[in-house]
Amino acid sequence: MSRNSERAPAAAWAVWSVGVLAYILAILHRSSFGVAGLDAEHRFHASAGILASFAVLQLLVYAALQIPVGLLLDRLGPRRMVAGGALVMAAGQALMAVAPSVGAAVAARVLVGAGDAMTFISVLSLVTGWFPARQVPVVTQLTGLLGQLGQVLSAVPLVALLHGPGWSSAFGSVAALGVLAAVLAFAVVRDAPGTPAARPAASPGRIARDLADAWRHPGTRLGLWTHFVTQFSSNTFALMWGYPYLVSGQGMRPGAASTLLTVFVLANVVSGPVVGRLVARYPLRRSWLVLGIVGVTAAAWATVLAVPPPAPAWLLVVLVLCVALGGPGAMIGFDYARTFNPPARQGAATGIVNIGGFAAALVAILLIGVVLDALSPGGDFTPHAFRVAWGVQAVLWGIGVAGVLRTRALTRRRKIAEGDPEYLVFARSAA
Repeated sequence: MSRNSERAPAAAWAVWSVGVLAYILAILHRSSFGVAGLDAEHRFHASAGILASFAVLQLLVYAALQIPVGLLLDRLGPRRMVAGGALVMAAGQALMAVAPSVGAAVAARVLVGAGDAMTFISVLSLVTGWFPARQVPVVTQLTGLLGQLGQVLSAVPLVALLHGPGWSSAFGSVAALGVLAAVLAFAVVRDAPGTPAARPAASPGRIARDLADAWRHPGTRLGLWTHFVTQFSSNTFALMWGYPYLVSGQGMRPGAASTLLTVFVLANVVSGPVVGRLVARYPLRRSWLVLGIVGVTAAAWATVLAVPPPAPAWLLVVLVLCVALGGPGAMIGFDYARTFNPPARQGAATGIVNIGGFAAALVAILLIGVVLDALSPGGDFTPHAFRVAWGVQAVLWGIGVAGVLRTRALTRRRKIAEGDPEYLVFARSAA
């Protein structure tokens, strides 16, 4: 297939469909523990701090493996990586289904984080390899949007299984879906036409230079801080503390909380294209869009936390809609990586950016767990404890906004010094 052909062949859509299915299930695996937090508290007799460590460790593994996974992808190709990631996540969920202790459960989440790290970047590699260049942006956006269906699967059917057949059946079913994804990947997915069976890896020196050059460019760091400041609240809500907060902190019934999480996913899907169009239309105003998303999210949280619980249902819906903007907002960070780095080091730059939001999320998850433990000595999370705990986000927003403002100034200064005509015009209009 020619990369410049007008339309992708039918085989491309078949390969992509299986890749997207694997990514949807990866999101299901990733978010499954968030909706099971209260069940895990009773199953393992664990404190909030211990429960938070599950998600923290999972995110830490995911973030730490971004660059190594990219190197493996160059050597093994996306077919093996997608199938391998599905099997690793399935093994983790199978272990979680029978885990007798906190230690076994932690090991299970490590496996889930490792398999999750292998999936998205590999599916994106399928997109760039199989589709014509003009279709790649659209299919990439569609991949991210459809992946969010995994959160719907965790919020509705997984919760139903947890409250019906129970813990082992719920996680065992998720593990079976992972095996199915691996089988389909081996059967249907193929690396891009013309791809060699094995590709030589870059030398350690070249890898180190690319990473150093990507980091030194302030535009890459602007992407990292963008990812940091926009994504952590969304991830913290979706992956760990959102469902327990709605149930224990706001007194919602489990079914209603699941419905709100579904609204969260749908809001993410709807807002993604809107944010994408704004980025494409106003590329020199991307940072203002980032700061606007942060401002809306922070204002929504401040309003909800100022109201004695339970807050009105409409206000919780507004909160969910605002927090959901963090996912599309975080994607702006990858746009910075793309526009401020040459193709040869975009993988390194993307890996650096991707670490930002997940690092911030794991810090937020851990800090909220620590505060909940301190204010819930009896073990039951109280509405007051949740109100205080969610307040720790203010520290991360402050750090992230400062990072965005600082690196934005450095990036503009560098582009103006390089004589970039767009930034020269921007500088004159902003003077």
